[in-house]
Formats: sequence, structure tokens, C-alpha cells
Amino acid sequence: MRDAGISADEIDLIILSTDTPEYLSPATSVVVQYRIGAKRAGTFDTNCACAGFVTALDTACKYIIADKNYKKVLVIGVYAMSKFLDWKEKKTATIFADGAGAVILEATEETVGLLSSKLEADGSYHDFLGIFAGGAKYPIDAAELVNGYRNKVRFVTKFPPEVNINGWQRIVGEVLERADLTADDIKLFLWTQVNISTIKIVMEQMNLPMARTHTIMHKWGYTGSACIPMVLDDAIRAGKLERGDNFVMCASGGGLNMAAVVFRY
Repeated sequence: MRDAGISADEIDLIILSTDTPEYLSPATSVVVQYRIGAKRAGTFDTNCACAGFVTALDTACKYIIADKNYKKVLVIGVYAMSKFLDWKEKKTATIFADGAGAVILEATEETVGLLSSKLEADGSYHDFLGIFAGGAKYPIDAAELVNGYRNKVRFVTKFPPEVNINGWQRIVGEVLERADLTADDIKLFLWTQVNISTIKIVMEQMNLPMARTHTIMHKWGYTGSACIPMVLDDAIRAGKLERGDNFVMCASGGGLNMAAVVFRY
């Protein structure tokens, strides 16, 4: 809000993306609304795991496009996975971290902002990665706590590497085609910050130099639904994006959920 030069009472809508909410119910977005004093704002959460922020951003843009009453929308990605780590399990404890990022979208008559988008999912992966206790299927009870397995984040089955390597390229190709653009029209490609090797492979296969992306996992670890707004902010502060530049955000996470947008800054 400070960077945008607006006050909390100007915000019309808050969309918050997380799979580590403060409570199972109510939504974390309404808690944030109260804490920042955005009394006029409607609120709701989205949970698409690590694809959540890009999904929430796309949703916010559609609200602005469809309804003139939504002029300023706050979109938040937040991740508190340290609360759900099994510190004896190295394959999760060494990756996941906590973080948050946010943007404010404002309605304008100019041709800026969302140029194209796509959401996709493959539910056959729903039991590969997650925190499986705490909902209606496995409520938290004494037995779950004693067992200590489903109430922590777990990689039950390893995702095939091609899920991201091929999936990112496919969905980005589709959103570029929808926007009638090519990779040459894109200043920066921002990917889910889970694995630097995957990003390097994807950039190489797309014939793009690493200078056309930006990474933050070496600074803060993997911050899930927060990593895209965090890497966007870091890239802007590093001077990699200027007003008028086109950029791509592509995110994927457990579920499997995937989301990509082409955006003009």
C-alpha cells in the first residue's frame, strides 16, 4: 500500500493465496482485512498450492475486467510451511521456507496488465505431496498426532521431472499464443522457485539466456505460493523490469495445479 500510494480504505477486494492458512476457517484473507483496516474490502482465499498466487492474480484481473466496482484489488501470496515441517525429514526440511508477497492491481483505461492467462490441473497427482490431516477426511485427533505423519508436509511420491520441465514450456507457449506474442516479446520469465536445475533446463530448451529470468531460492529457500510475488519484487528492485515491459509468470504446485499469465508491467 505504501509503494502504491494508497490507503487501506481504498481497497475493494483482497484475494489471498495460501495452503498454510492461519485457521481452517475462517479464511486468512478476512483476518488480514481486519488487521490492515481495509473495512470496505471483500475477501476470499484461494488454495492451489504453489500455483496459488498466479491463480489469484488472474482471478483479480477478471474481477476488474468484469465489474467496474472493483478498482483496487490486493493480491497476496503467503507461505508458513515451517509450521508443518518434520525436522527429521531432510528432503522437506531443507527446501521449504516461509515468505509473503503482495501486489495491488488498479483499474485503468490503458492497455496494460493482463494480456493472457491459462489455468490447468491434473488431479491424478493429488496424493503425491501435501499436508493430508486437518480436513474432513483426516481430522486432527490423538491418533493422528501420535502417528505424526499426515499432519506434516509430505512428499509421498516423487513428481516426474517432466511435469514441470515439459508442463511449464507447454502452458507458457499457450499463453504466448493467446496473446499473439513470441518469447522475443517477453522481457522476463518468472518461474516457481522450487528448483534451480529445472529453471536452467527450461530456459535452455526454450533457447533463452538465464539473464531473461530471475531467482531467489538462494536467498530465502522455497516459499511456495509466495515465491512468485517475491521473485517479481526482487526482479523489479534489481532493475530487470521497467514500465511497459511484458513478462511471464508461471507457477505449479501440488494437486497438480499450474497457472501462467502474460502481463504488461
